Amino acid sequence: MSSIRERNKQQILRAASEEFADKGFAATKTSDIAAKAGLPKPNVYYYFKSKENLYREVLESIVEPLLAASAPFNEGSHPHLVLKDYIRSKIRISRELPYASKVFASEIMHGAPHLTAEQAGQLNAQAKHNIDCIQRWIDQGLMAKVDPHHLLFSIWAATQTYADFDWQISTVTGKAKLDDADYEAAAETIIRLVLKGCEVVEPGASEQVKSA
Repeated sequence: MSSIRERNKQQILRAASEEFADKGFAATKTSDIAAKAGLPKPNVYYYFKSKENLYREVLESIVEPLLAASAPFNEGSHPHLVLKDYIRSKIRISRELPYASKVFASEIMHGAPHLTAEQAGQLNAQAKHNIDCIQRWIDQGLMAKVDPHHLLFSIWAATQTYADFDWQISTVTGKAKLDDADYEAAAETIIRLVLKGCEVVEPGASEQVKSA
């Protein structure tokens, strides 16, 4: 029974992500979500109680991966490794959770009215931690003196565009859907631009930098 319950909840959550991403919160109807999920409308209310709760669940489904993507920053490793892992994690989120990513982007653009204080606090605290890490690497001579805030913003923009602006990407590339090679090329390109553009020192060269 629990497996059926979880499967139904996930079907509704996926359908809600698509509907909210396509129509926004106000224009989305629970009947459309139920239809897309292939379940009776009462099931939506049974599992989530209200459209508002379901919308918040969609936000939660993207907030957790976004926070988890910053795990490399929390390990205190070398910037060359941290930035590569972070960019790859962000590309993976855009690929695996494109609709939830669009919902999150829309939420932020509208002033985050449904984001809880706890979620906003977690995201802001993690961003500040990441910025502090970048600044520390700069102070240690491990990368160029770039603005840490704008570097982070640039990484967000470069990675999240593969979810939030998928129509434009599909139109330009002529592909209805990107494949493994496309996402790998995207990650490698962004990584190269960030590492080379920020003159990030490779692991093993750190001691040479310190003694220079």
